[in-house]
Amino acid sequence: MKLFDVYTLLDMEPVKAEGAYLWDRNGVEYLDFYGGHAVISIGHSHPHYVKRITEQLSNIGFYSNAVINSLQTELAEKIGSLAKGYEDYSLFLCNSGAEANENALKLASFTTGRERVLAMKGAFHGRTSMAVAVTDNPAIQAPVNTTNKVSFVALNDCEALREELLKGEYAAVIIEPIQGVGGIQVASDEFLLTAREVCDATGTLLVMDEVQSGYGRSGRFFAHQWSGVKADIVSMAKGIANGFPVGAIIISPEIPAKKGMLGTTFGGSHLACAAAIAVAEVVAEENLVENARRMGEKIVEGIKDVSGVKDVRGRGLMIGIDLSVPQADFRKVLREKHHIMTGLSGKYTLRLLPPLMIGEKEVKRFVEAFKATAQELGM
Repeated sequence: MKLFDVYTLLDMEPVKAEGAYLWDRNGVEYLDFYGGHAVISIGHSHPHYVKRITEQLSNIGFYSNAVINSLQTELAEKIGSLAKGYEDYSLFLCNSGAEANENALKLASFTTGRERVLAMKGAFHGRTSMAVAVTDNPAIQAPVNTTNKVSFVALNDCEALREELLKGEYAAVIIEPIQGVGGIQVASDEFLLTAREVCDATGTLLVMDEVQSGYGRSGRFFAHQWSGVKADIVSMAKGIANGFPVGAIIISPEIPAKKGMLGTTFGGSHLACAAAIAVAEVVAEENLVENARRMGEKIVEGIKDVSGVKDVRGRGLMIGIDLSVPQADFRKVLREKHHIMTGLSGKYTLRLLPPLMIGEKEVKRFVEAFKATAQELGM
């Protein structure tokens, strides 16, 4: 048997990781400025994380959601303490960002009795059925995913949002406060405030997809909190457990729960909760949300005036850099010559999603390598 060939792979296999660094099979050290696609929040192999998982596995790693699991309650309390203003919300645990969005939209439909969803152009919400339907990318829509129950408007077009919502009854509006795959496009405060206002006026639930932008990455626990808006449902994943597959939604107390309306086999297992609890503890104790804000500002300040940089967008440690050369060329030099891992978001956009614990040493190394790469490529 062979692997199903759906990934374009870099010619590099990491075999060890610690903090913000990776080592490949040849012992070459890489600075990780991509965090495994925004997943590594507290750094690779954090000792507290390793300890909590190891200890939990020596006791019980899994049992189903048919029994009491006090670790789920503990995790809910810790997330509530980090997500200021959401302390009275409820937590539902699952396994991934796509599953979190799937359950968020299902819950909105259950609650409102409505069947339509309004999504944003350029959005990416996952690869399960409804998550694909609200993703603005026909290339990942199989025929079975097609539906006429989703409409799209442009991000930050307040009038289009208002006009569409007033046309008919929508169960939910789903918004990434910072579009990741869409090019690190930041939803404006005005747009998010308009969404909240019109959702309230039309009985529509406001869903914030914080799968990539959440968990401290933007310099606030949730990126939409920069605008002062409060959502009805917030989806999370990626950084919540530092690589262990955990997804979640937090749900307004105004939304009633009914037995059996949502469910999962593996979601919220003992081992998953131990991983997520360890992350929450490190985020709080090491002040990683504030660190993400400060280090993000230093990165932007260091690169914004480099020749060939056309634009820099984002917040905290979720940064998009529009280049005058293809990002593939730029990333290749960064990786092969300077041993720095980065990501992409379109043909000319470099995407940075480093661990939230990076320090000034790592930022300095990146900025110097970025400037050298720009010079080497004649930008």
